[in-house]
Amino acid sequence: MAVNVLMITDPGIDDSFAIMYALLNPKINLVGIVSGYGNTPKEKSVKNTAYLLTLGGREDIPIIAGAAGPLSGEPIVYYAEIHGKEGLGPIKPPDTIQNVKVYDINKILEIVNQYKGDLVIVSVGRLTELALMFILYGNDALKGVNTFYIMGGAFLVPGNISAEAEANFFVDPIAANTVMEKAHNIYLFPLNITNKALITPDIIDYLSKNSPTPFKPLLKPAFDYYFKAYQKNVPGIKGAPLHDVVPLMALTEPDLVKYIPRRVRVEEFGNGKGKSIADFRPKPDKEPVNSLDYIGMEADIQKFVVNFMEIFLQGDFNKQ
Repeated sequence: MAVNVLMITDPGIDDSFAIMYALLNPKINLVGIVSGYGNTPKEKSVKNTAYLLTLGGREDIPIIAGAAGPLSGEPIVYYAEIHGKEGLGPIKPPDTIQNVKVYDINKILEIVNQYKGDLVIVSVGRLTELALMFILYGNDALKGVNTFYIMGGAFLVPGNISAEAEANFFVDPIAANTVMEKAHNIYLFPLNITNKALITPDIIDYLSKNSPTPFKPLLKPAFDYYFKAYQKNVPGIKGAPLHDVVPLMALTEPDLVKYIPRRVRVEEFGNGKGKSIADFRPKPDKEPVNSLDYIGMEADIQKFVVNFMEIFLQGDFNKQ
């Protein structure tokens, strides 16, 4: 039985791989994609999502326009050197991807109510849209969601956008803290494990020759662009981390990740902006059980690589 998933994304190359993975995985029923600012401006993010859904023959999946910027109102820095100007490395979606139906943010609530008690939200972008649901509709707005799988944070390891902070938390720390405090049943996938989820150029070369999916022509150019950026930032790295695939795979392969239950908070201001905080002492302070989040601290990387290849080599990709 496939899991109903509402994704929140900002594609971006690793987000694009995550969307492709979700479309190809028979254990996932994608019921909507929220596309907001992040790796690219909101408009490009929406266009990239539409392009991927069109390629996959899944124009039936609703696209929801997310936020254009963070709750703080701070200016946004886009990382063209990592994701390219359009968000897909050197690939520019064709101009035919123009007149796509896009829903406003209220559609999130509609989907939550439609799949009440049978829905997982997988957030691999900034957390502005999820925070807005609590701001607009109150603390019970997302009660109908079973679990939240969130890519974000960094615990006891370096950040990737500041010394201590991971990008999704850093860019909108007010939203990140709001979501960590108000959402329930959160599984968090921090840099601790996503940084190790490396896919190598050899694997992409193999998939770009043998994948039977309509995404085949995108795999190599998008990945190579992303890998080059990582080679500059992390000298000697053997592959590129596909951070955003990890939560989706963990959802469908429950033994992929080992979790520690801790309450997570996010620094909202100052030098530590975006830093994720949890109590890792041998005897942490007692917190109410319903405030605990499940932090992914270990992952089976070999399993990650094998499953990634299996999904992209599947013949019967177009499930509706």
